[in-house]
Amino acid sequence: MSKGALMNIDLDDAARTYELDRAHVFHSWSAQAQINPMTITRAEGSHVWDGEGRKFLDFSSQLVNTNIGHQHPTVIQAIKDQADSIATIAPSHAVKPRSEAAALITGLAPDGMDYVFFTNGGADANENAVRLARLHTGRQKVLSAYRSFHGATSLAVNLTGDPRRIPNDIPGEGVVHFFPPHTYRSHFGTDSEQDETERALRHLEDVIVLEGAQNIAALILETIPGTAGIYAPPPGYLEGVRELTRKYGIMYIADEVMAGFGRSGSWFAFEQFNVVPDLITFAKGVNSGYVPLGGVIMSNEIKKTFDDRVFPGGLTYSGHPLATAAAVATIKAMRDEEMVENAARLGDEIIRPALEKMHANHPSVGDVRGRGCFWAIELVKNKETREPLAPYGATSEAMNATIAKIKEYGVLPFANFNRIHVVPPLNTSDEDVAAGLDAIDRALDVADTFTE
Repeated sequence: MSKGALMNIDLDDAARTYELDRAHVFHSWSAQAQINPMTITRAEGSHVWDGEGRKFLDFSSQLVNTNIGHQHPTVIQAIKDQADSIATIAPSHAVKPRSEAAALITGLAPDGMDYVFFTNGGADANENAVRLARLHTGRQKVLSAYRSFHGATSLAVNLTGDPRRIPNDIPGEGVVHFFPPHTYRSHFGTDSEQDETERALRHLEDVIVLEGAQNIAALILETIPGTAGIYAPPPGYLEGVRELTRKYGIMYIADEVMAGFGRSGSWFAFEQFNVVPDLITFAKGVNSGYVPLGGVIMSNEIKKTFDDRVFPGGLTYSGHPLATAAAVATIKAMRDEEMVENAARLGDEIIRPALEKMHANHPSVGDVRGRGCFWAIELVKNKETREPLAPYGATSEAMNATIAKIKEYGVLPFANFNRIHVVPPLNTSDEDVAAGLDAIDRALDVADTFTE
């Protein structure tokens, strides 16, 4: 695959956009003087166009959130129609799009989870899930895994278990981290999934006991960690976690912000692991980020805690009409166009076989893993030692060169540390998915030159 023909754009306008950005926009997760943001002038379906009119296949789904692609006409029209009716209204009122979105979202959840508290995104969804768990249990501590990401607000970034937490660490937040199972980079010295599950669960129970189970309100886990590496839990692990949380009266929060709404090949990723959480957090794919929206689905038992007790929390834009109208249209479009089923098919029939070939053919590919439209390629200097192609928490010359080559071939990738993530929109055509994978395959020749 190569870049498509240039699109006619207003080059002066694109240049002005970039100039204003660099003069006034403060970018997240960045050293401001060291970045050169791509100017985007158009987005449609699975593609975006840059400030020079060049077309790219969006294999990142932006921040793994445009699950239905860009500018889906049904969702865009729903937002326009809602704006013509009620553009905004306080969350204390009942309004049609909010009510319909709540019914559709809870309808996807397990039985006995009939209520949703709307937020503006994933971070405040996780903040409020913890708040609900603390108030419901009367406890304060929260358990969270290393190699995880739960958001950038104060508590959410402390829940996070990757290097972004460290500069923001506040020990007083009451968060305790534990080691999750990771069969490729085991913390427990195992070489089998069964041993990894058993030792990880033993470690988790030790943490619970040593921290004082009577003090622990909740345990939060990304069902399939996203930015941290798309490493699905081995068989039996989540079932074991659910047993431990029930045994000790701890609320189990499933963070489905990235893995949910079809990304992993089912509406929620936990459906694939035979568990039912107490709280589910979501955002991103619920409306593909067309208007900011997140939320917490809670068990009816937790909801009853607040039947006659005020819940001390809220947001001005909770269940915003434009955002919830977009969610209603997104969920209906995903159902009508069978996008969740398509994501599972793309993973099984196209992505997995292609990545397995890359693993076999490239000395730089240490591991490939994932499901649905949610995959990671882990790049290493040496397959035997598994030394990463970039250090944990950083990038490298090798990764930068490889990513640059992917872009040269007309594909916009998602990369983190030593990994390239394959996360296209769920309705990307078979031909485009194959072309994007071919571009990555060819670019890995660059990564191979850095192996030992």
